[in-house]
Amino acid sequence: MWSVAPTVASGDTVILWLGRDIIQALVVTPGKVFNGRYGAFPHDALVGVLYGSKVFSQKERGFLYVLRPTPELWTLALPHRTQILYLADIAFVTSMLAVRPGSTVIEAGTGSGSFSHSVARTVGSKGHLFSFDFHQDRVDKARIEFLRHGLHQRITLAHRNVCKDGFGLLDRADAVFLDLPAPWEAVPHVKLALRSDISARVCCFSPCIEQVMRTVAALNENAFSEIQTYESLLFPQETYSNPAPPPVSQITNALKESEIKREQRRLRQISNAQLRKRKRDEDADDQNLKRPRLQDPAPSDPGSSSSVPQPVPDADPDHRAPADLPDNPPKIVVSKTIPEVRGHTSYLTFAILLPSEFRPRSHDATTLDTNIEQSATKQEQSVQ
Repeated sequence: MWSVAPTVASGDTVILWLGRDIIQALVVTPGKVFNGRYGAFPHDALVGVLYGSKVFSQKERGFLYVLRPTPELWTLALPHRTQILYLADIAFVTSMLAVRPGSTVIEAGTGSGSFSHSVARTVGSKGHLFSFDFHQDRVDKARIEFLRHGLHQRITLAHRNVCKDGFGLLDRADAVFLDLPAPWEAVPHVKLALRSDISARVCCFSPCIEQVMRTVAALNENAFSEIQTYESLLFPQETYSNPAPPPVSQITNALKESEIKREQRRLRQISNAQLRKRKRDEDADDQNLKRPRLQDPAPSDPGSSSSVPQPVPDADPDHRAPADLPDNPPKIVVSKTIPEVRGHTSYLTFAILLPSEFRPRSHDATTLDTNIEQSATKQEQSVQ
């Protein structure tokens, strides 16, 4: 697939990691400059750099990481031409379809090529992927990417409406993946394309349950079994360090101190209210009796009947002042789910076509297979 050299070379496709949500693919072209939010990065400065290195901008105001492309990173960085499948769906689909090295897989709905890259890596050099899309512009752009990424030997890409014209393949595929607006229309053609000597599998990707219901009905009509529908979402976890919680004794002492201060504040409020009431009464008496104002003894006078005793906190031998706390409290590692989930609501419907009596490939089917491969080869040569 992509370059396996330890360092970046001119013409390589690399992944620029600027942050968790800022990932971008780049074709290294000498003489060009990548201008990002963290500064300017000349392409010439990337040539010869080890994959995984940290590269600073021209004025060293920022940096980024240069990573080797993988199907997982390409899914995050690819140019979106359609709604794509993410890691949660891709991993589940390849597992349920039993895709392995050497498998032959059919994909209907190439789209942005997210699923195509993962399947091409899984089937390896001995396997093959037949990918179809009814939109010519998407096919042309995907063909250029597959050729640039070295996948043209593993992927046969064709412009074709498989719902109307079928796949042009008979008794050929181990598994079929349908990412179509109306997958139920392609189910009869899937039955012809799947191998009849094994338990072949199919998966249909649909965004709403109404599409699932029509697809399930079509699968039942065409003798598929073990039909199951799943919903898959990815919930990443963010890990970080927090100070360890204080001991229970420290929390208890803090609560006791808080209760004491609250009781002291309550008693002061009661005392002040009593003083204000006494002053109002004395002012009223002075106006009515016109006699000198009596001086009330200070509340703090021990001999005064209105003095309010102030509570004294009990000595607590276990209480430690804040200055006695350790300067470097211990840390604990915690994690939480990232609220923004990269993915979308979708339904994956799986089914199995059990083996039947082996059907020999007809002359017409062989001609169709050959025509598809020859057409794809001619288009690859025109792109080159």
